[in-house]
Amino acid sequence: MPYTIEKVKELVREYPDFPSEGILFRDIFPIFHHPEAVECLINHFVELIKALNKQVDVIVGLDARGFLFGPLIAIKLGVSFVPVRKRGKLPGQLVSVTYMKEYGPDVFEMQADGIKAGQNVVIVDDLLATGGSCKAAEDLVAQMKGNVILNTFVISLVGLEGDKKLKAPVYALIKC
Repeated sequence: MPYTIEKVKELVREYPDFPSEGILFRDIFPIFHHPEAVECLINHFVELIKALNKQVDVIVGLDARGFLFGPLIAIKLGVSFVPVRKRGKLPGQLVSVTYMKEYGPDVFEMQADGIKAGQNVVIVDDLLATGGSCKAAEDLVAQMKGNVILNTFVISLVGLEGDKKLKAPVYALIKC
């Protein structure tokens, strides 16, 4: 069955009171049950990025769900993919940034040779909530003298205003 982006959106499941009471968890994994839906979603992001009419050099994916979409987008654009990982998960020379999460500080790292000065970067993740992890990724790219030209998400929780912490424009397929 050919998928439209509207049909892809319908695949996202909601789980009330997960992982704790009062939280409405939105699960993107059902999209991956349907290869055609994944392809539709990836093509949607690729077309969005192409429509920027700017040179894109690197797709950065955030640990861990950004790893699901980022490499596929990078392949279709013919650009490199660079992961942002939690502390202790990457070898070699690294750049790092500490950021605050709901329950305390955390550290993101990126390999120091992943982005070259002046390269244009698109950051990819599944969910924008408070914006802390994406802001940390923007800071890592800035340390390497790269330029974030767009932050992309499958879902944005608009009431948390995470987009206001970010310097680059934000696109989310689904706004809740």
